[in-house]
Amino acid sequence: MSPAAPRPQDPVHGTEVPPSLQLGQREETAMTPALTVLLCLGLSVGSRTQVQAGTLPKPTIWAEPGSVVPWEAPVTIWCQGSLKAQEYLLYKERHSGTWNRQPELEFKDKAKFSITHMTDVYAGQYHCYYRSTTAWSNPSDPLELVVTGMHSKPSLSVLPSPIVPSGGNVTLQCVSWTGFHRFVLMKEGQRQLFWTRNSQQAPIMGFWALFPVGPVIPSLMWTFRCYGYYSNTPQEWSLPSDPLELLISGVLGKPSLRIQQSPVVTSGQNLTLQCLSDVSYDRFVLSKEGARDLLHRHGWQSQAGLSGADFPLGPVGPFHRGRYTCYGGHNLSSQWSASSGPLDILVAGQFPYTPSLRVQPGPTVAPGENVTLLCQSLSSVDIFLLSKEGAANPPLRLRSKYSSGLYQAEFSMSPVTSAHRGTYRCYGSFNTSPYLLSHPSVPVKILVSGSSGHHGPPPTISSPTAAPAQGPSWYLYVLIGSSVAFILMLCLLILFLVRQQRRGKCRKSRDADPEPKDRGLQDSSSPAATTQEETLYAAVQDTWPEEGVELDHRKNTQDEEPHGDMYAQAAASDAPPDVTYAQLNHLTLRQKTSASSPSQSGEPPAEPSVYAALAIH
Repeated sequence: MSPAAPRPQDPVHGTEVPPSLQLGQREETAMTPALTVLLCLGLSVGSRTQVQAGTLPKPTIWAEPGSVVPWEAPVTIWCQGSLKAQEYLLYKERHSGTWNRQPELEFKDKAKFSITHMTDVYAGQYHCYYRSTTAWSNPSDPLELVVTGMHSKPSLSVLPSPIVPSGGNVTLQCVSWTGFHRFVLMKEGQRQLFWTRNSQQAPIMGFWALFPVGPVIPSLMWTFRCYGYYSNTPQEWSLPSDPLELLISGVLGKPSLRIQQSPVVTSGQNLTLQCLSDVSYDRFVLSKEGARDLLHRHGWQSQAGLSGADFPLGPVGPFHRGRYTCYGGHNLSSQWSASSGPLDILVAGQFPYTPSLRVQPGPTVAPGENVTLLCQSLSSVDIFLLSKEGAANPPLRLRSKYSSGLYQAEFSMSPVTSAHRGTYRCYGSFNTSPYLLSHPSVPVKILVSGSSGHHGPPPTISSPTAAPAQGPSWYLYVLIGSSVAFILMLCLLILFLVRQQRRGKCRKSRDADPEPKDRGLQDSSSPAATTQEETLYAAVQDTWPEEGVELDHRKNTQDEEPHGDMYAQAAASDAPPDVTYAQLNHLTLRQKTSASSPSQSGEPPAEPSVYAALAIH
């Protein structure tokens, strides 16, 4: 105790109360009246009362809500003595505090000293005394009042995992880059228990301290925080670390952890894990192997009596890879379920190579046959994985073997059932990063013929030997026949299109006419010249055996247009038998002719004739 502190002349060893404790007197200091913890509250029974020191039992001192107080938070110090107490005295070590009195005691056997805003001024160690009419009490046990929030917070983690079996032991680690001399681990609860350790320094960790904890029992809550401080200011602590709760597992029934899609995911894909249980749990946690933090979620209840929680992990990145488990628990209890089964999340597309996948003997197989999927890679691969599209089961794994310049693995399925039907991909991976995969191979689809509604056992992995070669099955003949028929139909279609194109060209050559459309009106006065000019002769190679062919094609139009009739006549005249002459009605080639305009003599002109070459094939 500091001898400069104004107090009774050694209440423990002396017998005289100083004048500063007399009624109405007060020592003047620069402190504000709000510093009531540094005041002696009580009633003076006289200006020079003689009392016996240290003959009364020591009082009890405590702080509410606790002795570790955040910056500017309120706190109350209580000192409880005897019903015979006349006044109470509070003393702060290493401080020349101010003494004061209270007009009357609120409680006869105890007194309270209130701090409305906690700061570093109030941090320190306190004792309290009480006095009867004849004697002083012994001093109370020391109360260390700590203010927190003076420095940056450290981080608290648990080794090996925050999931602890009942009766197990763990180690808590408090770490900070601030050069604290000591670290404090505090267990939350009705009684604030804490442990102190000297800090150690490591180049890659900063300053740290280890706190062994255990054995843990389910009947208690196990929530911790840690602080750091300097040795020259032991009552001025840092901000608290984030709380760390230990989960006592194995007490209740275990839930199940599942994923809606395949456990093989790609970067950017949304990922959600779901923890389900037939026990009505209030909360769930998701744990990742090797991770320090747990992901907490409130549980939901279904009408079917199930409880569960969804854990959306957002767009997938390489950091999502790993092994996950989940647990269920009840509110206000440290008891948690046993661990669910593990779920491995594999992230594909993390290596630059792409393996190849092929099926032996072929993609379509009959039930009971053997099929082998061969995964190969030119790049070095430790493990090959075979994944089935849409399956929530983990992919099959095989160690790669190097042969003929290729890394490869053979996945044999025997015997084949309808359960093997689906689309498969293979991936490559390394032993050093088993949850990171290469790009997927090109998908291969397996078809199982004649297996409607039959489901067999799941695929099994056999020894990596290729399946024996088999002869072509009936489906190969069907495939070949279909291909030949398709090629024949395609050839016929091409021949038909060529024939149609040649006919179109003939029509265009026949319809080509360099004269103006109304020439018939201009030359109607000279029918002979018109007839001579518009008559064409051409030889047509006749491939038909007949000497003459008569074509008579009439186009029905409206009754008021009789000139719209068309006829063609091919006669075998004196020309050679392989030449055919065709006479075409000129009115058919021209919608408007001289027939619509009579000649000067009043007689309709002779109908002009056009001779055109016809290619008959």
